[in-house]
Amino acid sequence: MFEITDTQKIGVGLAGFGISFLFLGVLLLFDKGLLAIGNLLFISGLACVIGPWRTLSFFFQRHKMKASISFLGGILVVLMGWPIVGMILETYGFILLFSGFLPVAINFLRRVPVLGTLLNMPGISRLLDIITGDSSRTTF
Repeated sequence: MFEITDTQKIGVGLAGFGISFLFLGVLLLFDKGLLAIGNLLFISGLACVIGPWRTLSFFFQRHKMKASISFLGGILVVLMGWPIVGMILETYGFILLFSGFLPVAINFLRRVPVLGTLLNMPGISRLLDIITGDSSRTTF
């Protein structure tokens, strides 16, 4: 096993609060303040979890520049006061940035006791199989 440092624990908390603020910002009709706070908390949490240099190298890889510009540009647009346009840009960049991690995350969530039962329901499972690119998956 590996040991989790206190900075990483704080980072998980910051990222969790960031996602919560983003969710509330979208739920409350794209509230500019909540979205801006959520973006800042999420990015700072990510930097605390994986480290500032690895965060910079993650966002500024040559093959991820389009995704990084879209994601960080969306954050900038939200901070400037256009929340809907900014969230569309952010979502596009987020999907491009984390699309390689998405199948791993979905397969992990399928093994979580209560959530896994929900995600393995026929319609949802078929949709998730399309997202993960696993057309030959059989349920157990």
